[in-house]
Amino acid sequence: MSTARDDIALLRGLVERYSPSTQEGEAVSFLVDAMDRRGLRAHVDEAGNAVGEVGSGEPHIALVGHIDTVPGIVPIREESGRLYGRGTVDAKGPLAAFAAAASRFTQPGRGRITVVGAVEEECPTSKGARHLVDRMRPDCVIIGEPSGWDSVTIGYKGHVGFDYRLEQPNAHHAGDHKRAAERAIDLYNAMQARVAGQATESEFGSPRLELRRFNTTDEGLTEGVEAYFSVRVPPGYDLDGLISFVMEQAGSAEIVCDQRLPGVVAEKNTALIRALLRGIRQEGGRPTFKKKTGTSDMCIVGPAWNCPIAAYGPGDSSLDHTPDEHIVLEEYLRSVEVLTAALKQLTSAD
Repeated sequence: MSTARDDIALLRGLVERYSPSTQEGEAVSFLVDAMDRRGLRAHVDEAGNAVGEVGSGEPHIALVGHIDTVPGIVPIREESGRLYGRGTVDAKGPLAAFAAAASRFTQPGRGRITVVGAVEEECPTSKGARHLVDRMRPDCVIIGEPSGWDSVTIGYKGHVGFDYRLEQPNAHHAGDHKRAAERAIDLYNAMQARVAGQATESEFGSPRLELRRFNTTDEGLTEGVEAYFSVRVPPGYDLDGLISFVMEQAGSAEIVCDQRLPGVVAEKNTALIRALLRGIRQEGGRPTFKKKTGTSDMCIVGPAWNCPIAAYGPGDSSLDHTPDEHIVLEEYLRSVEVLTAALKQLTSAD
């Protein structure tokens, strides 16, 4: 049985391996070795995911976290019971908690638990999760994302991303020539008007447009612009209608829709949810449900597997991607206990 010190060492070791999307190799190797030492059957799959398994038969419980992070080095340090570093919250904290909890089930028992550290979640490819879709059919799934140790996330917005490029002949600035940048701004304004008209009283139920990138060029004979428009969409949103609208409004610009994910909301009345809530209560918490305005791999595997699903993990999601990213170690350890209790309930005999 691992100790709290062991579980913290697992988390710190994972965070110490810098792993921005497409550069996860060192962190994957570390996690595979760590899971192997803890008694899991561990390997790297064809997509580069870190995979560890314990047990056999049914039920099959998948714990799918992601091992990649956004770029940017946050100096690693422990201070006042907190571990600072890129990925502590999003989402190596939840992933390490998955591996720590699963390692307590290495003795023969009922059911199979699969831990996955998926690659490329933080970029449009979502390579790791997409690889799993046709290769697993679990009975229930927990997605490793920061919900806070005493909360469960049941919903995520979807996402549609548009990569915009326009190059056109140059003209004198004093003329009535519309610049490429102005044409891109026109599209942004049209998109903004559309999503504003679709707003509801709740943030989760409303689409939201974000301009992530905007770069102009002037090469003398030609001038151009490159931009990236991101739209977070609620469950049930008309994705095809949005894409058609953008293509029509873009005119002669080149548009690539590089991500098209629907929003998801999980069913609350499932054995999985009840097990997580019970685990939180056993640790002295008062569980709450959350719906996130971001997107996760839950949007990919949830509709494909069509089984009970939820997202859970330690950490304050407001710290995602920030220079101050850190996790409270006591909360991380509590989440391990919550997961252990939930897995025990899910794998106990009927």
